Amino acid sequence: MLWLIVLLVAVAVVYLAARYSRFRNRAELVLSIAVALGLTIAFVIWLSERGNQQPPAPQPTRPAGLTANDVALEGVSFERNQSERSYRVRGTVRNSSALSLEYFRLTVTLEDCPGGTCERIGDDTALILVRVPGGQSRPFETFLTFPFRDGEAPTAPKWTYEISQVRGTATR
Repeated sequence: MLWLIVLLVAVAVVYLAARYSRFRNRAELVLSIAVALGLTIAFVIWLSERGNQQPPAPQPTRPAGLTANDVALEGVSFERNQSERSYRVRGTVRNSSALSLEYFRLTVTLEDCPGGTCERIGDDTALILVRVPGGQSRPFETFLTFPFRDGEAPTAPKWTYEISQVRGTATR
């Protein structure tokens, strides 16, 4: 409503300045003072609203997150897939936490160890989406690919794996 009054006054001042030359001389001074007063009022309102802001309320504490120590892999097996460089990984994931497991990252290193000397071939990380409620286990399956030349497949593969990241949520 205040803006409507200001608009009507501004239209009246412009009309009177255009119509009467004597008013035009004083209108410039009046408009300059009105604009300065308006800007001052707007600045004071901005400062007062800025000072009234309250700090954000503290977030409710969430339960401690799921860690890699809460997740165990059992019966992990590696089978060569149709492609010579690709392997199928199967196993069971057990969640010993009270939180539900949403996913985990499995990092696997492949080495070729003929005659006891090991040569590192490479490693691969897979994101495994599996929902496991706290205290339960579920099977999982994924595929991994390793960088070796065709025809030079490892003769004595040695597998090393670890859980590199987990994500859990509170049970509902």
